[in-house]
Amino acid sequence: MPFDPRQHPGPRPFLTRREMLRQTSTGFGWLALTALMADRAYAGRAQGGAAGARGGAAAVADGPLAARAPDFAPRVKNVIFCYMSGGLSHVDSFDPKPRLAAEAGRPMPFETERTMFNQDGNIWPSPWEFTRYGESGIPVSALFPHTGGVADELTVVRSMTAPFMEHAQANFYFHCGMPFTGFPSMGAWITYGLGTENRNLPGFVVLGSGGIPLGGINVFGNGFLPAVHQGSLIYPEHAEPLHNVRPSEADAAQRARLAFIGDLDRDFLRRTDREARVEAAIDNYETAYRMQTAVPELADLAGETEATKRLYGLDSPNASTAAYGRQCLVARRLVERGVRFVELTMVGTDGMGQAANPWDQHTKLEEGHAANALTVDQPVAGLVKDLRSRGLLDETLVLFSGEFGRTPFVQGTNGRDHNPYGFSLWLAGGGLKKGLIYGRTDEYGYRVVENAHTVRDLHATVLHLLGLDHTNLTYRFGGRDFRLTDVDGHPIRGILA
Repeated sequence: MPFDPRQHPGPRPFLTRREMLRQTSTGFGWLALTALMADRAYAGRAQGGAAGARGGAAAVADGPLAARAPDFAPRVKNVIFCYMSGGLSHVDSFDPKPRLAAEAGRPMPFETERTMFNQDGNIWPSPWEFTRYGESGIPVSALFPHTGGVADELTVVRSMTAPFMEHAQANFYFHCGMPFTGFPSMGAWITYGLGTENRNLPGFVVLGSGGIPLGGINVFGNGFLPAVHQGSLIYPEHAEPLHNVRPSEADAAQRARLAFIGDLDRDFLRRTDREARVEAAIDNYETAYRMQTAVPELADLAGETEATKRLYGLDSPNASTAAYGRQCLVARRLVERGVRFVELTMVGTDGMGQAANPWDQHTKLEEGHAANALTVDQPVAGLVKDLRSRGLLDETLVLFSGEFGRTPFVQGTNGRDHNPYGFSLWLAGGGLKKGLIYGRTDEYGYRVVENAHTVRDLHATVLHLLGLDHTNLTYRFGGRDFRLTDVDGHPIRGILA
């Protein structure tokens, strides 16, 4: 069988071109790095718009991030993940339940599971009215009028479940398929399986304007995969969008220093018998050098039209809307440039700060959810519209979800507790049935009663749309073959076009 770099490891049957050059006595392969450092224009050659960013030999990565053929014809090339950290309430957003209004104030008519705080009250109807939008008639609450405007592009899944109701465990599970740290994030698995289309940017980017979900930075980590696959945090609103991206020394001095370091790295790599982690670190250094040009250009929105900026809400008087809008616009620019996986972080709203879980309204649900929805509604809808108008939506998957839903009964006097037994998310992009509602919770929105799926099914679906068989995407670690879906997961066939 031909060697598949995704089926790690085992003895490699041949030397790659890169390895052969590194092992020659003249060190010829390292001349490529020297030439690269001598030419600042190289890093920017593939930049400057969708046409250049999507193609061109200069943009193609090599080494561990080299673009690889998928298992079968993909429906999308890139993923944008809008993570609603804290647990968006499905019964207040995309899963209306008239029975809650009809039985408001009554006890739940069946036994429920324990909740995080066990301060459970009676049935509480949604404070927001629902409206049917578009030809599909998908109902969306008054929290998300802009999202309702793109309802015909959405695939709403109302039957998602998770086995955890604590934030950190649920965050790790949603990102990594495991409830604790040390495992690769979905973005890391995707770049491991497919590589990237742009050598000047990381394959997996996290836009760090918002708070890091509970569980910490490792929810974006590479786990046991080579370090080149970890999420790179970029801060698009900062003057320096990536820490230390602007060189502090003259170009000639930097080139000389990096050439010296390259010599040391080459010797160390040889002495470690081409250890994968060492090679990954060297590749990270090379990518970092090229990012000195690529990242500032990426974050510079001067070339965007005022109409485009307004579409994303950058002119909004609400500061958090404008901040999230900038993330969404930069996310579009990243996928234009061939970045495989982009995750947006949830910007804290007024009075909530840069919270790790801003959707977590155990109290003051109306106030908190309204502020959060104001933050994300226009920017996310603008992202879908902009991708569609540029012909990018057919090759991009947009995923909008939190880690679980919330209870149909009140917690205390004006909040909702966590509910992992049934919640909603939506997707938009290539390979999906548009304007579709899939799955169903019971009449109270508490448990899934039709087409129940797990987050691992979602992971299998994302990989399937990218052309990857989730059962084949494995990495041997600690004596066994791991995968994102572990020993579980199936693509959600009912939503695939």
